[in-house]
Amino acid sequence: MLTVTSILILLAAGAGTGFVSGLLGIGGGAVMVPVSYWLILGMNVSPDIAMKTAIGTSLLVILPTVISGSWRHNKEKAVRWKTALVLGSFAFIGDLVGATLATDLSERTLRMIFGGLVLAVAIWMGLGLMPRLRRKDTEQRENLALVAACGFPIGMLSGLTGIGGGVLIIAVLVLGLNFSIHVAVGTSVASIILGSLGGIIGYIVNGLGVPGLLPYSLGYANLPIWLCLAATSIPMAQLGARAAHALPAKPLRYIFIAFLIYAGLEMTGVFHWIQGL
Repeated sequence: MLTVTSILILLAAGAGTGFVSGLLGIGGGAVMVPVSYWLILGMNVSPDIAMKTAIGTSLLVILPTVISGSWRHNKEKAVRWKTALVLGSFAFIGDLVGATLATDLSERTLRMIFGGLVLAVAIWMGLGLMPRLRRKDTEQRENLALVAACGFPIGMLSGLTGIGGGVLIIAVLVLGLNFSIHVAVGTSVASIILGSLGGIIGYIVNGLGVPGLLPYSLGYANLPIWLCLAATSIPMAQLGARAAHALPAKPLRYIFIAFLIYAGLEMTGVFHWIQGL
């Protein structure tokens, strides 16, 4: 059962996820997965079920969140829909494959993959390369073959970890296609709509009938946790998307990076290793 404290934590995590998703063009799983995992562990659920439920529920929250953010980015004319549809279609397949593989992996393996990817994302964002490396002397272009080739592996990582893959997508769009950062963010959010669907299907189908799931779960997606996260993430995605076109993201990015580093180190067990020295 969710306690009042758990509900408040989930609502806060959803709000932060939605704002960061709309602002930076990412799915937000880096926030939701560790928060949900830690809360589910406290409900006397096995670590294996807790990790897979956290990832499956995260992907289910990402879907309405990115739909909300995409609507706002589209109003700002910052979505290249052809690129988003091609990238999202191949990410859908990758997400489905990744989710299916994840359900056969151990909780420790999933935590290590998730933590390692989160730390890599934190380092990438900390370097601040994406906005700076856009070559202003070359034109923005669409390369559907490139985004198709990148869509499957990005989707597979998303399915394995519950992270929408937005940082990797933005890197491809900015560094590979010379998209402006605002258009890259909008297109990234739109492409995650299709990509997250593949992961959602994978975690629901492969979790059906598994013993030890939380009450009111649909496979590895828990509906009460989803409702708490989505209740605040959907409206905050609108605010984040509006802020992306009006405010510098630097201060928020540093706060987000700090959380990613903490979550990555915690999920990979580094803190426990240090305590054991």
